[in-house]
Amino acid sequence: MASRDDILAAATRHLNVDPRASMAVLATAAGVGRATLHRHFASREDLLHELGTRSLDRWEASLDAADADGAATSGDPERILACLRDLLSRFLADSDDFGFALTDSYLLGADDLLARSDRLVEREVLLYAAAQATGILRADVPPRWLGHAVYGLLVAAREAVRDGDVARRDLDTVVLSQFLEGGGAR
Repeated sequence: MASRDDILAAATRHLNVDPRASMAVLATAAGVGRATLHRHFASREDLLHELGTRSLDRWEASLDAADADGAATSGDPERILACLRDLLSRFLADSDDFGFALTDSYLLGADDLLARSDRLVEREVLLYAAAQATGILRADVPPRWLGHAVYGLLVAAREAVRDGDVARRDLDTVVLSQFLEGGGAR
């Protein structure tokens, strides 16, 4: 019998391929009947909300593990650069698991998920601003723009791997160089 975590893992894998999959399709992907899926999640929105919560958990865990807050307040360029590299690598790994969450419109409509996302964005923006202040990243764009650029790179990375344009093993190097050199200080 599939557990709730098994169902969520299967749904995530399937939504990364087909973000519009119905509950019936997701039940099949999880190897359970629709009734079983509905016992765990009353609606597709409930399932997406749980997956959105989990993707935000990973985002927050990545910020914590890279010590984004500590790096941002340190003023140490080497520490900030190491944090940026670590964080982007973590974000890419997270997008392997939660790629659908980058573009799913439901996740933008859930007030609690949106409020939490806004708080996580603020933590990132502080890191980008610190990177600008130390000359790591260009200072002629708003730090929020750098956050949007990272988000765009994550979406592009997901699609590039899916379409076979970039091998997953090369993705960290491609994305890191694009962000750090393309957005590097001038």
